[in-house]
Amino acid sequence: MSSSVKDKIIEIVAEQAVLEPSDISMDQSLEDLGIDSMGLVEAIFSIEESFDIQVPFNANEPEKSEFDISSVAAIVAAVESLIAEQKG
Repeated sequence: MSSSVKDKIIEIVAEQAVLEPSDISMDQSLEDLGIDSMGLVEAIFSIEESFDIQVPFNANEPEKSEFDISSVAAIVAAVESLIAEQKG
């Protein structure tokens, strides 16, 4: 796991949760952090912009998405995978 990707994701998630990055742990879900669906969409936009990637995510049906948002660690892994795919 690239620390720069991880750090940026944590920064984005912390901003949406109105928390300090140090308050975010990798096993927390966005729900645990109090991020609602609107915050999730904003986080996805921030991730796309920050890493210049396209996230395959349907905000209306997140459970049907290939983009795993089950935890902060899952988001980091998914973003790293997308970066590898889309930059490769």
